[in-house]
Amino acid sequence: MDKNIKYGLMAAFPIIAGAVVYKNYPKLNIISGFAAKNVCSCMFEAGRDLQSIRTGDNSFKPVNYAESKIDLADKSVSSSFMGLKKRRAVYREGVGCVLLPENSSETASAICKPNRTLNTDISPYPYGKGEPNPSTFAHVNYKKLEETVGKAFDLEGQEIQRTRAVVVLHKDHLICEQYAAGFSSETKLLGWSLTKSLTNAALGILEKKGKISLNQNNLFKEWENDERSKITLNNLLQMNSGLAWEEDYTGNSDVNKMLFLEEDMPQVQLNKPLAGEPNNSWNYSSGTTNLLSKFIRDQFDSHQEYLDFWYTELIDKIGMDSMMMETDLAGNYITSSYGWATTRDWAKFGLLYLNNGKWKEEQIFSNSWAEYTTKPTNGSNGEYGAHFWLNAEGKFPNVPKDLYSCNGFQGQFVFIIPSKDLVVVRFGLTEDPEFNVDTFLSGIVEALG
Repeated sequence: MDKNIKYGLMAAFPIIAGAVVYKNYPKLNIISGFAAKNVCSCMFEAGRDLQSIRTGDNSFKPVNYAESKIDLADKSVSSSFMGLKKRRAVYREGVGCVLLPENSSETASAICKPNRTLNTDISPYPYGKGEPNPSTFAHVNYKKLEETVGKAFDLEGQEIQRTRAVVVLHKDHLICEQYAAGFSSETKLLGWSLTKSLTNAALGILEKKGKISLNQNNLFKEWENDERSKITLNNLLQMNSGLAWEEDYTGNSDVNKMLFLEEDMPQVQLNKPLAGEPNNSWNYSSGTTNLLSKFIRDQFDSHQEYLDFWYTELIDKIGMDSMMMETDLAGNYITSSYGWATTRDWAKFGLLYLNNGKWKEEQIFSNSWAEYTTKPTNGSNGEYGAHFWLNAEGKFPNVPKDLYSCNGFQGQFVFIIPSKDLVVVRFGLTEDPEFNVDTFLSGIVEALG
């Protein structure tokens, strides 16, 4: 290299680095927090290595500027943005990783952890933990199915669609699955906002037990003396409460400050004022989901009962053995974002809804709850129900309109199509247009004849 060029680059580097820091300084806490939390969970919960996390999960700007250091002894990760705003995340058995406050030296041991009852059913997947039965449906064009699923994955050397895993269930059979290099049916993957839909199921279980009702209001004592007392449980489930909230992942928005700066996350939405009218102000809000996590906590006498409930009545009941839900420092499940499970187990969750809440011979939540879940929310143009996304107005024009789904950041999906007796799960790192949902799903539907 020419010496002048070399010295020129050396002189320019501090200027470029300074410009990057200046541009991102207001959100450095969030950037380093994201890096630390994601590396911690990917390593200690999912068993991934640092290099794959750097080139995958944390490869987008400006998070890719963060450097992370691993402490295997205490299962923690420290990250900083070019040496600035160091954040630390610590793993806790049973409740996952948690971000510590800036400059904290806490160990962050869990208040308590949930009790688990793992699946002992050795029958074939998806209802048991045995190997799936072979699928030999005469109406399925398996060649077209495999070609469609294969096209969702990048060719060697490409990084366009960045699909990591696909599982397809049809008529209670696993008819197709595929994984990218480094991933398998045993790999736990972060669902991000897929976890929101678990909140729907938890509330459906409480409703079936007669402990809550959709039309109840006066949900929190902090709202007793103002207009927020009129907000109903239905309003929160449909993201139509009228509460102020900014769901923007690019800056210092409400959602980023909640996930990467707060110790007690439900408090953020709890303390927000009304910015609109309940039932006439649809606004997608991760804060609302975590507020519902607090509402569910309030239904129990002890924190241990709250932690156990999600597993005893839902997760373990349908054999999602790999599932792990992470909590914040205050012990609240972060149901907006932090649920981990294998792709096969996420597919089980979709199957529960395909079967209208029935698992084997037990009705987990009522048929009417499943019907309610897919009722379009006022103001959502037919795209949203009760913590599930909808295709009611044909957003995906070549896919049946009865499609509904759990959707997560970077293109995590659990698709449910009742008219085709179909569940499709896709995990990856891209959304539309890089990953074309309509093309992907329509190809699978066509393969079913």
